[in-house]
Amino acid sequence: MISELLPGSFRHTFSSKLVNGIRQPDGSLLCLSPKQVADLLGHSTSEITEMYYVKRDNTRLFGITDGFAF
Repeated sequence: MISELLPGSFRHTFSSKLVNGIRQPDGSLLCLSPKQVADLLGHSTSEITEMYYVKRDNTRLFGITDGFAF
């Protein structure tokens, strides 16, 4: 509901997208480091950013080692 939207919701969504990545039309993932997002948000360290905004996405790991010969 619209009544449940708060300014902090926009900040959280914006920050989460920046640090977790935004899929580009070519399929690449464009993102900022937690330190860059922390600086943008005014956090004194990136620990707060990592705790609240970085989400674990195991789908990004799929196929990551395909190019290696084991």
